[in-house]
Amino acid sequence: MADLRKLFVALGHADVKTLLNSGNVVYSSASERAEDDAHEILEGVAVKLGVRARVTVVDGRDITKAVQENPFRSLADNPSRLLLMVLHDSASGTKLKPLLKETWSPEAIALKRRIAYLWCPNGVLGGRLWRTADRFVGDEGTARSLATMTKLAALVEDV
Repeated sequence: MADLRKLFVALGHADVKTLLNSGNVVYSSASERAEDDAHEILEGVAVKLGVRARVTVVDGRDITKAVQENPFRSLADNPSRLLLMVLHDSASGTKLKPLLKETWSPEAIALKRRIAYLWCPNGVLGGRLWRTADRFVGDEGTARSLATMTKLAALVEDV
């Protein structure tokens, strides 16, 4: 994570903070386009760190909003089992719309803009919702637990 922080600083970003060993980075950017940051970070990670990884850039306000707008607040009693899937764009969310018509009980799914909320009460591997959503979205989304997203929102507030 120290190398990742150094890379972000070398790329010209400020207020760089990482969350444990999760690969999640909070930073301030002079760029106005998240796509520009994502491309630059993707290339930097590949060239400087020798790692090929999916990079998704989300505005800090959107992280905070996603945590605050949790539609499963009364249902999801374990923040480690509620996944927030950040989608590449709104078109990626369209791929998940057919899943809203299915019955997933005891699991549940909701969509809000670029976020899919996946309630997996038996764990991510204990049900079929996560595997199905991941298959539908592929590389156009990445998921973190509500617990992790809440920690990221707290880091964002400190930047």
